[in-house]
Amino acid sequence: MSRVVHKFTRTVPHWRPRVVPVKLADATEAQRDALKVTPSNTKVSDYVLTLAHDVESLKIRSPLFNAILYDPGGMSRAERELGAIAASMVNRCVYCAAVHADRHAKLEKDTGVTDALFTDGPDAALGPRDRAIFDFARKLAEAPPAAGPEDMAALRDAGLTEAEILDLILSSALFGWANRLMHVLGDPVRDEVDA
Repeated sequence: MSRVVHKFTRTVPHWRPRVVPVKLADATEAQRDALKVTPSNTKVSDYVLTLAHDVESLKIRSPLFNAILYDPGGMSRAERELGAIAASMVNRCVYCAAVHADRHAKLEKDTGVTDALFTDGPDAALGPRDRAIFDFARKLAEAPPAAGPEDMAALRDAGLTEAEILDLILSSALFGWANRLMHVLGDPVRDEVDA
């Protein structure tokens, strides 16, 4: 027995797709080629296998995802993950929030930021740089976006460079789209025994 999950946590739930994912053993040559570039170069998830039904989109999506989250330079990986967490919280994407909170905690070797966010919500006590990053990404993810000049000033006051600000904008925008796609393609679920 499983149930849909709605609480934010670093524990990544299982994701149950609405469309049967492509089975690697049965994938066409075009699908296998598109699957060669996986997000973060990790195992191929059910989400990515579901996206493999649309080969042309997947061939564009995975390199774009990797470039925004993993390319060197600009904002640190952990801070990009914080931007993804903010967008995922706004969009109520429990799965993405968990994945990126877990990555953030591992990169930082500290769970303090994600513990605070998941316990106290968007107004959690954060350091000045994390606060500016989280608030800006959260406001960008709202519909319509609520980020304004004062938020840009807060980022600069917190020491972010133009390259870091661009990385944050791209991370937040990517997850504004990815969260919604994940919502319509499936649901995060947790087995009753794990709940």
